[in-house]
Amino acid sequence: MKTLLTSLVSGLLFGFGLVISGMTNPAKVLGFLDVGGVWDPSLAFVMGGGVITTLIGYRLVFRRAAPFLADHFAIPQTSAIDARLILGAALFGIGWGLVGLCPGPAVTIMAVRPDAAWPFLIALLAGLLSGGLFGQETAKERSTP
Repeated sequence: MKTLLTSLVSGLLFGFGLVISGMTNPAKVLGFLDVGGVWDPSLAFVMGGGVITTLIGYRLVFRRAAPFLADHFAIPQTSAIDARLILGAALFGIGWGLVGLCPGPAVTIMAVRPDAAWPFLIALLAGLLSGGLFGQETAKERSTP
C-alpha cells in the first residue's frame, strides 16, 4: 500500500510540475526548440531546475544503503553507447521536435486534452512495442541488486 500511495503522490507532483512549467503546452515546447525563429528560452529554466534538483537529490539518496520502499537500488550495469541507444535517442528527439510532447507531458494532458495526446500515445506505444521486438534485454539484465 505504501508503494502505491508513494507512486500516486509522486505522479501527481510530477504532473503538477509539468503543467506549471509549461511542458504540457506543445506550442511552448516547440517555441523553445525553434532556435532559428522566435525562440522562447523559458524552458531552459525548467531544465536547469531539473538538473540542479537531480544533482542534489542523487547525492542525498545515494547516502542511504537502500531506497525507502525497496531492498536495493536498481542501477543499470551498462554504460555502452551503441546503435540501439543512438537510434532511440534520435527517435525521441525527432518525435519531441515534431509534436512538442514527450511521454510525461503526453500522459499528463490526457486528463485535460485527450484529443491532443492520443496520436502521440499511439505512436509511443508502437515505438515501445517495436523496441521490445528489436531488443530482447530483460529488466534483470538492465539492473543489479
